[in-house]
Amino acid sequence: MNSLANTPDSPLARQRAALNTPTDLGAKATKDIAAALTVLLADVFALYLKTKNFHWHLSGPHFRDYHLMLDEQGEQIFATTDAIAERARKVGGTTLRSIGQIHRIQRLLDNDADYVTAEDMLAELADDNRRLTGFLRGTHGVCSEYNDVATASLIENWIDEAERRSWFLFETTRSRR
Repeated sequence: MNSLANTPDSPLARQRAALNTPTDLGAKATKDIAAALTVLLADVFALYLKTKNFHWHLSGPHFRDYHLMLDEQGEQIFATTDAIAERARKVGGTTLRSIGQIHRIQRLLDNDADYVTAEDMLAELADDNRRLTGFLRGTHGVCSEYNDVATASLIENWIDEAERRSWFLFETTRSRR
């Protein structure tokens, strides 16, 4: 039985095999693109959770409108998480494995305050979405450097979505600034 465990086709050998998705991008491209996507994914998860946090803790006269807007934005943000992780795998890399890893590498800050006004919530999310747009552009640059047009194309759509969220959040708070 031990001799079977050492054959390349044995279940044990398959379990221990590294995640090695074939790609024509090359080892350095795989490493750099997957790393950039993994950090981006941590930021997207952080923004998603903050958006939901604010969605759950909103109060005030515009509660319903803001609550619905943040729910819609949260769904859109969450929808990108799977696509980002799958791109990291498609190019031959790996990606996030835990909440702890997200915490270690995220660039967007959490907000654990007991109370935040609705206006401050929206302004903070607008800033975070603008920062995310910058992170997306940076990741796009990494993909462009290695001619990874598929990932770059997806990122262009995510930039548009982040800009739209920023715009809506800004316009919602505009009369108060």
